[in-house]
Amino acid sequence: MPQNEEVKVRSATVQRTTAETDIQIELNLDGSGAHSVDSGVVFLDHMLANFSKHSGIDLTIRCKGDTEVDDHHSIEDIALVMGSAILEALGDKKGIQRYGWSMIPMDEALARCALDLGGRSYCVFTCAFSRSDINGFSTEMVEHFFLSLSRTLQANIHLAVLAGSNTHHMIEALFKAFAYALKQAVSVTGTSIPSTKGTL
Repeated sequence: MPQNEEVKVRSATVQRTTAETDIQIELNLDGSGAHSVDSGVVFLDHMLANFSKHSGIDLTIRCKGDTEVDDHHSIEDIALVMGSAILEALGDKKGIQRYGWSMIPMDEALARCALDLGGRSYCVFTCAFSRSDINGFSTEMVEHFFLSLSRTLQANIHLAVLAGSNTHHMIEALFKAFAYALKQAVSVTGTSIPSTKGTL
């Protein structure tokens, strides 16, 4: 790299405050997986810590939400803010690989993720859980988390559990599969916009 060429920092800080949640997220796409997560939902903290560690994305999340109502607003809004922060950090998306995919086993569970950072939001989620709740985390919110994130990230995300019986393992495999797919998609592998349209 020429000495006068500036290294682009791909990071973002996004804050969102509503009557239901107050959220701040800081992230760095080119980090080392350092994380500090306080979502107010313990199981979500565990999933997002795994996401950060396996994607290599540095992640700090602080959320004060109305968890006395339920976990819905906090989980949904964290996903919305996280998607916005990743999109902001990507900038013009010049040189990114754009597509990412992975298949992750966790004991009896096997999860698959394929995604496209092409600017069109869509989420296909194929999984059924036998438990409705894990320590205050509603398992129906896994699909809603990724649907909400896909909207603000403007990404096409396909997630599926191909095998599994333990709900914890299935959800964790999904978050890890997403982490590795996103790590691949945001990686800088070229110098141009990866689209025949010339824009993402």
